[in-house]
Amino acid sequence: MKQLAILSIARRRRLLNDEVLTALAESSWEILDISGSDVTDVGLATVANVCSNLRAVDISRCEKITNAGVSKIVSHCLSLEILRCGGCPRSEFTARRCLNLLKPKLNTLEEDSWEELDTLDIGGGAESLRWLVWPKIDDNSKETLAAECPRVTINPQPSLYDLSGSKVPVEALASVPLDHSIVEDVDPKTWAVSAAPRRPVAPSNPNDPPEIPIAERFRLAYVEREARLAPKRAKRERQQRRRAERDYMMNDIDARSIALASQASRNLRKS
Repeated sequence: MKQLAILSIARRRRLLNDEVLTALAESSWEILDISGSDVTDVGLATVANVCSNLRAVDISRCEKITNAGVSKIVSHCLSLEILRCGGCPRSEFTARRCLNLLKPKLNTLEEDSWEELDTLDIGGGAESLRWLVWPKIDDNSKETLAAECPRVTINPQPSLYDLSGSKVPVEALASVPLDHSIVEDVDPKTWAVSAAPRRPVAPSNPNDPPEIPIAERFRLAYVEREARLAPKRAKRERQQRRRAERDYMMNDIDARSIALASQASRNLRKS
């Protein structure tokens, strides 16, 4: 979760690229929001190999990602349910080029009996995809997907239900950033970009220590922030615990009776 938080902050500060992404990637990730970043097909392919459990991916407004990168995500992340795309001319073009990747396919079967077939032998394409967030989808693409991918819901709304009766996941709502839950407790000042003018960069000295990679700087900043906020969180948890105990004592008759009896007993002993 910490790595994802660092990734989300880097994206918001417009510092997310292949180097940062590949340095932070973890196999436990289930969501990936690289929208509006400088990530390329190379970085996306690397993440597809590492994070094979991804179920929601946002590549909208990514000008350096093509259908080749999306193909890696589709082929390696077999649990992919939600895909966000479009948002800029290049990303719109990539989304249209990816239509064939989303269509179900029947592979060439060479086994002698059905018992010997594996699920992967029967079908291909984005078999698990159920939600496609593409706000400016063109009519032709929409008709194609509706005809050939009826299992995929395009631009779902909060009140929409699919055929199985399951509610639309919040990750499939265009109005909510995909990585919102990752940074909802993080102060927005963390990713605020200073408007101060840049100072001229002095020539590097070969005797100077090597510059810390940007991913490591983000990690250190996150660790420092966690250490700084830990006392405040502990205090807040104690206050919440005391408040809960007080509410319990006020609302529970038995607990209130015991408390009153204990107080009366102390008063009698003092007298």
